[in-house]
Amino acid sequence: MKPRIVIVRLCASVALLCYASTAFKVLAQPAQFSREQLISAAREIMTTTRYCALITIDARGRANARTMDAFAPDDQMVVWFGTNPLSRKVAEIRRHPRVTLYYFDRENQAYVTLHGMARLVDDPHEKLRHWKDDWKDFYPDRPKGYLLIEVTPLKLEVVNTKTGIVGKSRTWDPPSVTFAIPKRKRN
Repeated sequence: MKPRIVIVRLCASVALLCYASTAFKVLAQPAQFSREQLISAAREIMTTTRYCALITIDARGRANARTMDAFAPDDQMVVWFGTNPLSRKVAEIRRHPRVTLYYFDRENQAYVTLHGMARLVDDPHEKLRHWKDDWKDFYPDRPKGYLLIEVTPLKLEVVNTKTGIVGKSRTWDPPSVTFAIPKRKRN
């Protein structure tokens, strides 16, 4: 083989190796996303996923998770739920208002974890605003048997492999957004 062909093939091989190495690094390192992009991605998952898990802490420090039919997050990423005022979750929130919400979208290999502060709201105006007609069988005595939970975000984590929002390659730490600590509202 002529030396020139060997050199050309060698250069092509080195170029291919350099490209492959760079491509692997791009795949292995999560892209940097802005706060707005992460919130937008989280909002999309939270809006299209009807149910989420609300996780509270009981008096012994154990986590309790239950499926909830949440309202879509508002402009500040605040999430509202309806519940029975006599439920276990209400007692747990009264003792320990820090909660976690977990939304999972299997089809897009995506999830959102939202850590926040829960507040129980029994305001008639808010109860009118946050109502779903398909809940009427659950709350036959709506004025007394229906209570709201408002969750104000402290931090959210989001992963959506379809859009390239993934965790760190080594630790799998997901991209996250931290919110200002909310001023406590009166119940």
